[in-house]
Amino acid sequence: MLPRLERITIYPIKSLDGVDVDEAQVLANGALEHDRRFALVDSEGRFVNGKRTPAVHRIRATYDLAEETVHLHDTSRSTSAGFSLTNDASRLSRWLSAALEIACVVAENASSGFPDERDAPGPTVISTATLAAVASWFPGLTLEEVRRRFRANLEIDGVEPFWEDRLVGAENALVPFQIGAVRWLGAKACQRCVVPTRSADGGEPTPGFQKTFAGRREQTLPASSPRERFDHFYRLAVNTQLASGQSPARLRLGDTVEIG
Repeated sequence: MLPRLERITIYPIKSLDGVDVDEAQVLANGALEHDRRFALVDSEGRFVNGKRTPAVHRIRATYDLAEETVHLHDTSRSTSAGFSLTNDASRLSRWLSAALEIACVVAENASSGFPDERDAPGPTVISTATLAAVASWFPGLTLEEVRRRFRANLEIDGVEPFWEDRLVGAENALVPFQIGAVRWLGAKACQRCVVPTRSADGGEPTPGFQKTFAGRREQTLPASSPRERFDHFYRLAVNTQLASGQSPARLRLGDTVEIG
C-alpha cells in the first residue's frame, strides 16, 4: 500500500488556528490557496506572530473559506467577533490589536501568501506517525496537541515515523516526489521556532521542550536521513517547493504519495 495524503490543513491567517480541508488548489508559487493569505504586521512591517508574543495562542479562529469569513474568540477576555476576511480589514485589525496588545494591521497576499521560507514556499510535509512519536516523548501531550504546535500543511499516513526525512537530500539536493497529480521537490528539514515549545491553547511553555525534543530527535534519526543536513536537531517536517513545469492542479485527501 502506497503512502497517502491523510490531512490537509490551511492557515488562512498566519500564526492563528488552521482549518482542515478535503482538497486544496496549488498556487503558481507552490503555496496552497488560502494558506497564510493574511498576516498581521506592525507599523514597521514586521510580522506579529507567535514568535513575538505568546498572546497569539489565546486567540481561537474558525473559518468559512467559501464565505471568506472568520470568527475569533479571545480566551483571556471571553470576547468574540465575526469578520469578513476581504471586507472587514480595518475592524479585524482593531480587534486583533486590542486582543494582542500590539498595534497591527491585516495584510493580504492572495497570489502567494506569506510563507516562512521564501525559497521553499510549498506546503510543509510530515507523517502522522512522526507526530505520534513526538507526542510520546512528552507526558500529557496528545497527537492533536503536537499537530497544532508544529502546524504542518500536509500529513502523510501509511508510513513509519520520520518518513518525511527521505524528502531531504544530501548536499542540498532537492528530492522529487509526487502527491496525486502534483510534482514537488523536498528542500530541507524545517527549522523550528519557539512556538512548538508552548501550549497551542494558552501559550504556556512546556519546561525543557526544545532540549528534550532535540535530544530525542537525534537519537531517533533514521539511518536513511542525511545527518549532514541537520546542523541541529530542532527540526521537524520538510519544506517543499513546486517542481519546475508543474501545471495547476489540486491536492485531495487520499492522494497517493511516491518518492522519485
